[in-house]
Amino acid sequence: MSDVRTRVKVCCMSSADEVRTAISAGVDALGFVSAMPSGPGPIDEALIAELVASVPPPVSCFLLTCATDAPTIAAQVVRCGVDVVQLVDAVPAAAYAELRALLPHRVRLVQVIHVVDAASIDEALAAAPHVDAVLLDSGNPRLAVKELGGTGRVHDWSLSRAIVERSPVPVFLAGGLRAENVAEAVRAVRPFGVDVCSGVRTDGRLDAGKLRRFIDAV
Repeated sequence: MSDVRTRVKVCCMSSADEVRTAISAGVDALGFVSAMPSGPGPIDEALIAELVASVPPPVSCFLLTCATDAPTIAAQVVRCGVDVVQLVDAVPAAAYAELRALLPHRVRLVQVIHVVDAASIDEALAAAPHVDAVLLDSGNPRLAVKELGGTGRVHDWSLSRAIVERSPVPVFLAGGLRAENVAEAVRAVRPFGVDVCSGVRTDGRLDAGKLRRFIDAV
């Protein structure tokens, strides 16, 4: 095993209490979900900006957006004050360079790839050179109402491992992770980091005990 520490990102932050709980547990990054076609955790941008302003460095703040055009995404990022934008849907190839031009230099780009089948490997490797990291999730953007994350489902980790082995940028793993399976996931995929939402919640709220067990398992 590598001695490089696997990073932990907790998504779907919804309150100051959740932010404090996650930071106290020692997470590396927090995810804030803006408006989505489906899935858990979206909150108003004004609340995202308020919560992000309370987060001390070096904890990173990710804005999850389903927007696909660069001006809309850039405006969201500026309003929310985050340092990472997580693109949960596919964007036009030209959008990456446009985002780089529109956003402050400190803002990093993370492209979500929903691992559905072997074609997802090619999709990830095509996006990777244009972003700072890739995040592998278990949604399905091919549905009439797109699933863009927060499904609580595990996908085929062998496909994720193939992406990790070939990606020129760091890869985060998401999708159905919890304390009971995250160690196996890390061994199987060897991601740079893991991302969790429902796996550390009880009745929709961040559960400090579940989060601690998750981090210990990682």
